[in-house]
Amino acid sequence: MPEQSGARPTIAIIGGTGDLGTGLAGRWAAAGYRIVLGSRTREKAVAAAQDMGAASVTGDDNLGAAQAGDIVVIAVPYSNHDAILAEIRPAVAGKIVVDAVVPLVPPKVSTVQLPAEGSAAAIAQRILAGTARVVSAFHNVGAAKLRGEGPVDCDVLVCGDDKEARDAVIALADAAGTRGVDAGVLANSVAAEALTSILIGINRRYKVNGAGIRITGLPGRDMKHDG
Repeated sequence: MPEQSGARPTIAIIGGTGDLGTGLAGRWAAAGYRIVLGSRTREKAVAAAQDMGAASVTGDDNLGAAQAGDIVVIAVPYSNHDAILAEIRPAVAGKIVVDAVVPLVPPKVSTVQLPAEGSAAAIAQRILAGTARVVSAFHNVGAAKLRGEGPVDCDVLVCGDDKEARDAVIALADAAGTRGVDAGVLANSVAAEALTSILIGINRRYKVNGAGIRITGLPGRDMKHDG
């Protein structure tokens, strides 16, 4: 479904029935975006969309959701990451694909364990090479924070090799009540993905829920940034 000129893009969330997926969906729906939740089965996605009680949120299977979205967000467990990307590859040609997946390896999820490729985003770029514009984001914001009301006290590091795509995802981060920060090229996603394990450990040791990050010294949400 192509984006209409001047209209907000339709956002497909693959893994949209999970905690992060529903948290982002609720925020974006409240901001006026049309959302399509994707799941392995259409029935599960439709039920999750109905539970959200917003007319702008619908559900479909992963491939159907990817076909419907102008921007496709990947919010699935790392164990399913590669297979799902391969499944939706034909449906994301020319689109922005936002990879929010962190390479967590149970049981030691508070220990950084990056893949041989360096990051989940690098794997996504390899699988979708020549098809989609891959951007990584939303690794370090807890789902519990997204379910709350008002601004989220958390920055979102946005990495990608295409500046226009990065800017589009920064706008989505801002619409979700977080602050999107341009973190440069996709290779830099390794830092954001590794931070998630560190934040999980901080949550456990300090007995808090949803430790996040803030980049200090920035002038605010409307900051200027270079390519």
